[in-house]
Amino acid sequence: MGYMAPECFSSGKVSKESDVYSFGIVALEIACGRQSIEPEYEESKTSLVAWVWDSYGNQRLLDVADQKVCMEFDYKQIECLLIVGLWCVHPDPSLRPSIRQAIQVLKFEAPLPELPSSRPRPTYDAPNTSEVRPSEPHVFHV
Repeated sequence: MGYMAPECFSSGKVSKESDVYSFGIVALEIACGRQSIEPEYEESKTSLVAWVWDSYGNQRLLDVADQKVCMEFDYKQIECLLIVGLWCVHPDPSLRPSIRQAIQVLKFEAPLPELPSSRPRPTYDAPNTSEVRPSEPHVFHV
């Protein structure tokens, strides 16, 4: 569930943008050394995306880096991976990068994106339930 873009739940459709979202989740998991949803963490850290974005907004992004690597990493690389991960999981699919754009930034061939300091609220349309007749099952294909 933590890898599926939020708009997939309302539309039932996958897209290039939803694939980019999943890529972003994996990037954040690698950088942070944890899964996308961890119920055993305190509420503010349950959602990896919310936790990383909050740290980004508070200018404490490197605090979320995987402590198991004993801070033995290139700070520019981990910062880049975290910011690209956030860019890829932007709640607005139209503001996510293409995979090509994300890779260019990860290879330091393009500048880091400017992201909002607080996580934008997702907005997407709910499926029109009037189109579903009671006798028809409504199945979302993933």
